Amino acid sequence: MARHHNPSGSTNKAIDAIDRKRERERRFILSKAKDNAPELAVKIVQRLLDEHIIETTDLQAIQEGMERQLRAPADMEEFEIRLKVADIRTLMPDPNILSLYLTAYIINDLVNHPKVQDVFGDDADIYAVVDSVLSKLRSGADD
Repeated sequence: MARHHNPSGSTNKAIDAIDRKRERERRFILSKAKDNAPELAVKIVQRLLDEHIIETTDLQAIQEGMERQLRAPADMEEFEIRLKVADIRTLMPDPNILSLYLTAYIINDLVNHPKVQDVFGDDADIYAVVDSVLSKLRSGADD
């Protein structure tokens, strides 16, 4: 009996492999961010200040808020994270989900923080600054 060859079967396997790799990377990044939240919060907030993205009257309050945001996604459902980043999900071609999440936090929530005087730059500028810190976590996921 002739064997039926399904060309879409190999395509489906490739897509499944890519999805599994992305899910592993996502879990790795969220876990590392949660484990290293205090240090990452300091680095991100400092980079935001250095790049003149935010102006604040209370550096400690902003770092504490960023630390909470770094810890939160590890315990969230995928749907909740996707909902948070829905407005900016097409900002970059292959975005770091945590960088997107923190960018959404900055442009939607941090901008209204009582200790933040102003937020400058467009969404892509903010993403680039956040991702410049978090990309080190992302490269660690490929090891």
